[in-house]
Amino acid sequence: MQPLFYLLSAVAIGAGLAMVLQRHPLPAAFALVLSFLGLAGLYALLSAPLLAILQVLVYAGAIMALVVFVIMLLNVQDADLPAEPSRGLHTLGGFAIAGALFALLLAAIQKFDGGPAVLKPGFGTIHDVGQVLFTQFTFPFEVISILLTVAVVSVVVLAKRRI
Repeated sequence: MQPLFYLLSAVAIGAGLAMVLQRHPLPAAFALVLSFLGLAGLYALLSAPLLAILQVLVYAGAIMALVVFVIMLLNVQDADLPAEPSRGLHTLGGFAIAGALFALLLAAIQKFDGGPAVLKPGFGTIHDVGQVLFTQFTFPFEVISILLTVAVVSVVVLAKRRI
């Protein structure tokens, strides 16, 4: 199980880096899909099958299809992208910040006593997630559903106007 964790973590982190370092938005979106799939695998390793399936269906599927649709609708060419003379400096600064956050993470891991993580029975099941989603997070759930509906309608209106 541990080698699979390291493999999925490397996929998620590597794809995330690839997404950030891409200049063109379409390959960056595809790298983000790969990162989402790695994250779904990590959810599956946590014995949270519902979260893994939702990660694949909602994020890697529906939302990324919307993002790719918008990118393709905009038809961004390499000539349309602005010049980035300080891209190398920004990349170096990003790696410096990531290194500092990684050092903080290592310090937190060293302080961890190494005891087993105890999950309550039913963690990540449909019943547990539904119970929390529709009792504690009803308002944010509805706001996000309205926001996604507005986004889809906006894309259709923009596409209709362009055609």
